[in-house]
Amino acid sequence: MSDKDNMTDNGTNTETSAAAKADAKAAPGAASGAAPGAAPKNGGDHIKIVKNATCTFCGCVCDDMDLTVDLKEKRITKAKNACVLGRAWFAEHTIEDRPAALIDGREASVEEAVEEAARILLEARYPITYGLSDSTCEAQRVAVAISDIVKGSVDTTTSVCHGPSGIAFQGVGETTSTLGEVKNRADLVIYWGGNPAESHPRHFTRYAVTPKGMHIPNGKKDRTVVLVDVRKTPSAPVSDIFIQVKPGRDFELLWTLRALVNGKKITADVEELTGVARETLDDLVARMKSCSYGVLFFGMGLTMTRGRHFNSGAVLALAADLNQYAPFVAKPVRGHGNVTGADNVVSWQTGYPFGVNFNRGFPRFNPGEFTTVDVLARGEADAALVIATDPASNFPKKAIETLRRIPVISLDTKPTETSRLARVAFSVATYGINTGGTVYRMDDVPITLRPAFESPYPGDEEILTAIRDKILALRPPRQDAAADRAAP
Repeated sequence: MSDKDNMTDNGTNTETSAAAKADAKAAPGAASGAAPGAAPKNGGDHIKIVKNATCTFCGCVCDDMDLTVDLKEKRITKAKNACVLGRAWFAEHTIEDRPAALIDGREASVEEAVEEAARILLEARYPITYGLSDSTCEAQRVAVAISDIVKGSVDTTTSVCHGPSGIAFQGVGETTSTLGEVKNRADLVIYWGGNPAESHPRHFTRYAVTPKGMHIPNGKKDRTVVLVDVRKTPSAPVSDIFIQVKPGRDFELLWTLRALVNGKKITADVEELTGVARETLDDLVARMKSCSYGVLFFGMGLTMTRGRHFNSGAVLALAADLNQYAPFVAKPVRGHGNVTGADNVVSWQTGYPFGVNFNRGFPRFNPGEFTTVDVLARGEADAALVIATDPASNFPKKAIETLRRIPVISLDTKPTETSRLARVAFSVATYGINTGGTVYRMDDVPITLRPAFESPYPGDEEILTAIRDKILALRPPRQDAAADRAAP
C-alpha cells in the first residue's frame, strides 16, 4: 500500500458534478484538442486554463479545480481551489524523459512489451491482477476482462484498506447518501477512526463541516462535529466534542452505543472497558437521536484495527438503528482517487468488490484466499499484472519475495520499486492530468475527468486494451466461452 493507503482516510449545493455544469465552449484560439472548459489565458498561446478540472489524488475527487497549464513546458503551474495535497499532486506530474516500455530493464517498443506481457499472462497457471485504484473506470473494466480471459484473480487496494467495510456491506447493508446531501442537510457529523485534516483537507471545507448548505445556512455554526479516535490528531481542533476510545475497543464502544440507542441496559464497567464515561455516551446518544440529519464517517483507524469488519458492521448497524429517530447515514472515507470506482467496476463485472478469482471459469470471492497479499505470501501466484500501485515497497516480506521471483508486468506513471523489479514495465500517462475517463468519488458519484495536457505515453486503458487483444490473438482455441464473453 502506498502513502495514501496509510491515511486514515475526501459538493456542491446540488449532487451533480461541477464539471458537468461547466461551459464546454473553448474560447477563440483555444489549442487544438483542448479539454472541454479550457481556454487560452490573455492571448498567451502556450498558456491554457482548464476550468472545473478534477483532482484525483484522494477520494474527495474535488471537481472544482481551475488549472493554469504551461503547454510549452508540459506542466501545471497553478491549481486554484486545490488543497496542499492536491497542489503537490498537480505540480509533481510533469513529462519525464524515460522509455515508454522496458523488458528486463532494457528499452523496448510498446508493441514488443505488449506481446511479452500477453505471453506471460497466457503461460501462467495462476496470474494475478492488482492495483486499479489510481486508474479510470474504463481501464479497470479492461483489467477485469483480462483476468477473466486468463482465469486468474483480480484484486484492488481495497483489500488492504477498506476491505473489511466491503465485507460488512454484504452482511449488514448500508444506509448511504451523497456528499452533496451531507453538505446540505447534516447537522451532526461524526468522524470515527480518521484524520481528514491531514489525509483529506477539503473533506472539512467542501463537504461536511464548514460549507453552508440548503438546510445548514450558517455552515459550521449549525453543525455539531464529533471526533472519535484513540488519540488527538490534527483533526481534533475542528471538533466540538472529542471522544478518546481505548485502542482496540471500538467494537465494544459501538455496540454499547447501539444498546443505548435501543433502550437496553449496559454494564457499569463500560468506562473501564472502553475508556469513555457513561455521561459522555448518554450525551452522544441524545445528540444522535435528536439531530435533524446525521452522518458517521469512518476511516482506516476503524477497519485496520482489532475487530476489522465487525467494527465496520457495527458502524453500519448503528446508523441503521438511528433511522428510527432521524435520517442517519454511514460512509467510509476512501483514500485513493478512484478506489471507489474500482470497487464499483469489479462489483458490477463480477458481483464482488475485490479479491475475485476466475480459475474455475466463474467469479469466486473469498478474502484471505484470493486477496493479493495472501496469494503472494503463500507463493501461489506465478505472474502478476500490477496497475498504478507499488506493492514491492510496502507488502510483507514474503509477498515481496514472491514478486521478485515471478514475472511482473507494471503500469505506472513514475518509476517504483515494483516497476524496477518488473519483467515488463510500461510508463503511462496520469489519469485526470493527461487522460480523460470516469472516476467515482468516495460517495459513489461518477465524475468525468478533464485532462490538462497531453502525454507522450499511452494511458492505462490503451495499454490494457492492447494486452487483452494480444491475449485473444495468441491464445489457443478453447471449448469454453468465458474468454469470448470478456472480449469486446
